[in-house]
Amino acid sequence: MTAITTLTARAVLLDMDSTLVNSEAVVERCWLRWAEEQGLAGADVLRVVHGRQGWATMAALLPDRPMAQNLADNRRMLAQETADTDGVVPVPGAPAFMAALAGLPHALVTSADRALADVRMAAAGLPMPAVRITAESVGASKPDPEGFLKGAAELGFAPGECVVFEDSEAGIEAGRAAGMRVVGVGGRAAAFAPTVHVRDLTGIRIEALPDGGFALHLPGQDTAGA
Repeated sequence: MTAITTLTARAVLLDMDSTLVNSEAVVERCWLRWAEEQGLAGADVLRVVHGRQGWATMAALLPDRPMAQNLADNRRMLAQETADTDGVVPVPGAPAFMAALAGLPHALVTSADRALADVRMAAAGLPMPAVRITAESVGASKPDPEGFLKGAAELGFAPGECVVFEDSEAGIEAGRAAGMRVVGVGGRAAAFAPTVHVRDLTGIRIEALPDGGFALHLPGQDTAGA
């Protein structure tokens, strides 16, 4: 029998890339080109790129590089990624999961800018949440918790009432730093001690509760405490 882990919440905060949308092919194409330009090993770049804004990845990899150059490269990279939707598809289970969240408090919290978020959600055929925190909304990139705290505030809930869905080390760290429980999505997430780990979004059931909150029934998970 499949084990079920249940988390209760009043709001859900959703990362986009590799959590709702599989954009791995685009990310790898763009960042491997950048790595080659900088004379960096592609594998080293791909280990740190997920979950962060581009300029923050560049600063981590090239700490002595002028920030103005990172910001200029970031703008160039965003344009490339926004123009490239080849291979962008929903994470398994994402369409049904988003449909189940319709009408419940939820927000997108992504390191992508607004244009890239619009393009990728549309390419994956997923509805854009009414509340979205994008790169333009924050002054600090994940793993800073600013984005998740802003998402909770816009929805009108305390951090402890929110559950985050994330795939990356930076994102999971940001969710924990915000004081939220974190559902880690995908193989990469398992190594970063989320509250609960799921292979993808398949089979997640949402149940409305009498107090106005809801229960997230998560099938087949490994837990680190709920």
